[in-house]
Amino acid sequence: MNILSIAGSDPSSGAGIQGDIKTFSAFGAYGLSVITAITSQNTKKFFDVKPVMPSLVKSQIRSVLEDFRVDAIKIGMVYDKQTITAIHSELAKIKEPIILDPIFKSTTGGVLQMEDALSDFKRLLIPLSHIITPNVTEAEKISGDKIRSLKDMKKVAKKIQKLGARNVIIKGGHFLSDSKVTDILLDGKKFHVFSHDRLKFENHGGGCTFSASLCVNIARGKKLPDAVDSARLFTIESIKNSAKIGSGLAITMHAKGDKIENQLSHVISKFCSINSIYEYIPECQTNFVYSTPDPLSLGDVMGLEGRIVRTGKFGTVAGHLKYGGSKHVASAVLEVKRKFPSIRSGVNLKYDNNTIKKAIAKGLKVSSYDRKKEPLENKKRDGNTIPWGIRTAIASLKTPPDIVFHKGDFGKEPMILIFGKDPQDVLGKILKIVR
Repeated sequence: MNILSIAGSDPSSGAGIQGDIKTFSAFGAYGLSVITAITSQNTKKFFDVKPVMPSLVKSQIRSVLEDFRVDAIKIGMVYDKQTITAIHSELAKIKEPIILDPIFKSTTGGVLQMEDALSDFKRLLIPLSHIITPNVTEAEKISGDKIRSLKDMKKVAKKIQKLGARNVIIKGGHFLSDSKVTDILLDGKKFHVFSHDRLKFENHGGGCTFSASLCVNIARGKKLPDAVDSARLFTIESIKNSAKIGSGLAITMHAKGDKIENQLSHVISKFCSINSIYEYIPECQTNFVYSTPDPLSLGDVMGLEGRIVRTGKFGTVAGHLKYGGSKHVASAVLEVKRKFPSIRSGVNLKYDNNTIKKAIAKGLKVSSYDRKKEPLENKKRDGNTIPWGIRTAIASLKTPPDIVFHKGDFGKEPMILIFGKDPQDVLGKILKIVR
């Protein structure tokens, strides 16, 4: 998964481009960058800022988009109207979700957007955004209204949405309780309210961490409330992990993301970008799963609540990863794992006899079962067919199979299942077949 950050450079690496790249990496995503400005600051003081020439901003964006498949874009610091115009000219027709993080001032005291740039920011960038993520102070500046209550937050969110943003989150309202912080999400026409304990110390990089992690979660296909909640909790833990690297503000240190989700998401992105992978995606589409080390049920196996679908010559993720997101592929992995504990990951592909021949020629261990021989009593019990088939296919095996296939039954599509120790292992076996 590739995420593009368009933002300023922060030499302390707490926020800006550097902070975004660290966040993307914590989620297992690859970070691409376009630098809009160079700042000179540390954890105590802001010294200077110089914008990058607009022509160079445009050139950076073009160089990234013509070479890389980008799953989402985050826009952070945009210092002047020329930079805003340059970004708009390159992204106006982009289909990928854009997460817009308004950044007007640094926690170290510097001005990060010129006053005369606000009108262009509102006119050109807000309408491009899938979601905009201001804090209360930034939301007040964009809307021109004061926020003193939850009602005010909702009113301002609607006002910002009218500027063209499809969705709005306003962070950091602590007017309801001195000990609680309230965030509100306007998801289309529906409001969601989140709250957490107010942290008692100031840090550098929390806002960038939230918007960058939200960007990854949206790119992964999570429903917006789930994406916000995941990013919010990740940010809270990251702020709690803040460390005094310098002698001033503590710098946000990223919490560890879910390793299973990160690894699976990373490999799924690689799978989708394999040239002509569409030829191997079956009519029922594809799922890719990865279990915890000691799974007890389908709820311990992460998979797509949706599928990988065919788009052109590539694959596209439709849905998001979650534990319990897969039923069929997950149950197959669980069944193999019961006999061969090293197996934790699997994927389903379209059946083709030539694919099986190629797999055997490449040295992969192949087994099969006949769905037509399944006992009638077993067929009557929902969810029993795949475990029965896998047990039948591996009953005489002494080592784990790389592939198990069946040729279908009445109304049932033939299928290939590829198994491995982890998603990367499965991907390696796929590449042996498709190349």
